[in-house]
Amino acid sequence: MQDVDDDRPTAPLDKSEEPLWKRLVFMLIIAAMISVAQSILFLIAIIQFIILLIDQRQPNERLADFGCMVGAWVAKAARYMSIATDAKPWPFKEMD
Repeated sequence: MQDVDDDRPTAPLDKSEEPLWKRLVFMLIIAAMISVAQSILFLIAIIQFIILLIDQRQPNERLADFGCMVGAWVAKAARYMSIATDAKPWPFKEMD
């Protein structure tokens, strides 16, 4: 079953008027941001594990939600990086 996503096109990408060098710059910036996001997710995992140890196996809901949000951003960034969509992820457009 395929997820429905506003960023995912149903037809081939339109020929963007954006120059290719500009897309490359965005891709490099997003690649660096993905690296930071991976570090954040790793930190969240460590903190959540410590919370599980301390708080009788009850995870922090806010941290879990934040981790899901970061994961969703990484997915959108990956679609842009793999040229599956022209829609740039946050901070270049509003976060859904």
